[in-house]
Amino acid sequence: MKIRILLADDHRIIREGLRALIVGLQGLEVVAEAEDGRTAVRLARELKPDLIVMDIGMAELNGMEATRQIRAESPRAKVIALSMHSDARFVSEMLKAGASGYLLKDSAFEELARAIGVVAAGGTYLSPGITGVVVRDYVGRLGEARSEASAALTPREREVLQLVAEGHSTKEIAGKLGVSLKTVDTHRQQIMSKLGLHSVAELTKHAIREGLTEL
Repeated sequence: MKIRILLADDHRIIREGLRALIVGLQGLEVVAEAEDGRTAVRLARELKPDLIVMDIGMAELNGMEATRQIRAESPRAKVIALSMHSDARFVSEMLKAGASGYLLKDSAFEELARAIGVVAAGGTYLSPGITGVVVRDYVGRLGEARSEASAALTPREREVLQLVAEGHSTKEIAGKLGVSLKTVDTHRQQIMSKLGLHSVAELTKHAIREGLTEL
């Protein structure tokens, strides 16, 4: 039986390159591609792939939040994070979100194939490009909660926070999330209250610091 894979990356050339390489390997099958986190969550729900190769830095819904939602809905689905960042914060947050692997984008394709095999078999794979300092930092933080303020945000509030930080208007956010303008305003007010912030600029800085967006 083939391992069914969903590719999620906001760069089409990367998705097409990965697909071309993966289909050449025995036992692997690419069932779909997603250009953003929200689409990845929907396709994971509809297609139930065995494994998702997930870019972290995607607009509207980043890879961390997409991974949290996918793992909440489909605990058996495996996620391998694909990122240009070797920073401890990104590794830690992706693994806490439920990813079973973390691969740097400058890795050779052979490493991705190896990671897929390890993760599909139930293991965890960290790219050798991630330094020992990063791994030790992650291990040391495993038992720590996020900052009290950030941890208080609901998944929907984190979605709204990312969209606000990316410059989307209230009307645009309401349309993307399928809610009313009043609901979006309420979420924004609650986010500011919980975080103790008072402007969009402060929200944007916080979102970047927490890895919700790369803007």
